Amino acid sequence: MPLSGRRAQAAHNDQAILEAARAVFVADPSAPVSAVANQAGVGMSALDRRYPSKAELLRRLSGDGLGRYLTEAEAALADHGDPWAALVGLMGRILDADTHSLTLRLAGTFTPTKDLDDDAERAQELTLRLLEATKAAGGVRADLHLNDFTLVFEQLASVRLGDQDRTSQLRHRYLALLLDGLHAPSAEPLPGPPPTWKEVSGRWDRLADP
Repeated sequence: MPLSGRRAQAAHNDQAILEAARAVFVADPSAPVSAVANQAGVGMSALDRRYPSKAELLRRLSGDGLGRYLTEAEAALADHGDPWAALVGLMGRILDADTHSLTLRLAGTFTPTKDLDDDAERAQELTLRLLEATKAAGGVRADLHLNDFTLVFEQLASVRLGDQDRTSQLRHRYLALLLDGLHAPSAEPLPGPPPTWKEVSGRWDRLADP
């Protein structure tokens, strides 16, 4: 059933706010929420009704990113074909969704809620299941660790050059290079231990919300 005029406008405004917030805060996490309102073309009152604080807006962005990751990870696990192909497909889709630009730019800028923490743990669980299945099938190097994935995705998200199409092209170029390093068999062991979960998750810790 179509939304009524006012509800349709509210939904449109919310989508515009979220798209603007993502663009603004990925470019500059310290930007004020007024910059989001300006880019979205809405008044501050419309933004404040939906997101009374910057922290709430940042949580929504991060929650949406985690939700997208969970959807794609569940789809990869539901693929009962070659686990390596499922893993490669997941990495490509997550790269296109650009979820880890949010992690790269927003970690430590707000205090996560329990729901966000739970979703992050669920994402870890799903990724681990896919990684273990791929290892069991001999598709991925044995010394690859679950926590390596977060930083690999962030490395790819840090590639930002030229317009959006050129950035996507370059990110997929470097993903292809990284996949060659992840694929088994590997000639040399990886140097140093993988990042710990404390190192990965600890970047979200802070004393107060903005």
